[in-house]
Amino acid sequence: METKEQPTPKTETQPRTDIKGWGIDADPQNDPTYPMRKRSRDDHQGYSWERPPQQPIDSEVLHSIERPNVTSVFGNSRPPRGLSGQIRRWAFQYGEGSFAHWLPLVLADRVDVVEGVIEDLKAGHVPNFFAERGLRASWKYDRSGVMKGLLIRAGVAAAVLVLLAPKRKR
Repeated sequence: METKEQPTPKTETQPRTDIKGWGIDADPQNDPTYPMRKRSRDDHQGYSWERPPQQPIDSEVLHSIERPNVTSVFGNSRPPRGLSGQIRRWAFQYGEGSFAHWLPLVLADRVDVVEGVIEDLKAGHVPNFFAERGLRASWKYDRSGVMKGLLIRAGVAAAVLVLLAPKRKR
């Protein structure tokens, strides 16, 4: 019986030539983080700057609970309103490292889209979903992706209808 010689396992000191880019930062002479490692307090003098003047706050501005105040400059083109605004206010009660912060913000964005469509309909404007979603271009350049998306949506809709349909007695 012939035994094959097992290769010796590579240790961290041996270079991994089988992985492209492995050990690229192993040379201490070519370490891009080197200047940042050995800094003194005097080196940080170049980072001092004056805080810009506070932008006037004329509408509700939501900010992280991890910040003691509002940033000097912020966006206020769409202040929180309606159900999406309530969801956003609830989300900002949690820290930015929590899913309870980010997932409600994603949900609030989707709710805001629906609220916008409702506002358009109230104003007598029927949204052109095909143009606004770029479906003409998608159909032209990614026809299989459009068909796949339609089939998935139809399947999900059918499954929801089957699950929600009242059960018939025999």
